[in-house]
Amino acid sequence: MIKPQLSEKVQELIQKARIVSFATWHNTHPAAAIQLFQIADDQRRYLTDDDCQQLQKLVPDTAELILVTQILRDRVNDIVDEARTEVLKTFPNITQSGGGLYPPERAEACCRDFWHFLRCITYGIAGGHTDYTSAESLHYMQLLYQELRVPLDAMVVGLEGIKVASLQCLEPQQQEIFAPYFDHLIGQLQQFQN
Repeated sequence: MIKPQLSEKVQELIQKARIVSFATWHNTHPAAAIQLFQIADDQRRYLTDDDCQQLQKLVPDTAELILVTQILRDRVNDIVDEARTEVLKTFPNITQSGGGLYPPERAEACCRDFWHFLRCITYGIAGGHTDYTSAESLHYMQLLYQELRVPLDAMVVGLEGIKVASLQCLEPQQQEIFAPYFDHLIGQLQQFQN
């Protein structure tokens, strides 16, 4: 792991760059439901089947949202692999010496970020909120990416790859409904490039 090599500043930014926020969900979700999301986020994990069952009991009109969340969670590794493949196709030398995702630990960190991006998106989907991010935390993520010299163009391509691969897991009529959850985070990352 590269964590021991990370500076104190980077470690602090990592803690502050938790991009999901449930602050605006109090009008649509009971406190117990928000707590389920918060616990999953604190543990940096996807919602479990038990979490999903509890959420459906607490917020009964979320059945389709929960089902989509579970489909994406269960296919996360394939989705991330497709996103990684898209990045490598678009930027063939990115993992070579001198590339933005070299040495291999950087490429691994990039894929971990893709895994976590999809995790955050699934929270938004399960909660029925396309506005699932925190502006302040995104600011810290931008600072973190600047500090680590993360290739933003590759991250955006990867996130777009996550969107494509994820939507392919869904029925055609669902794709238009769920695309905005992905577009939200893609748009936020694209703003880092400005």
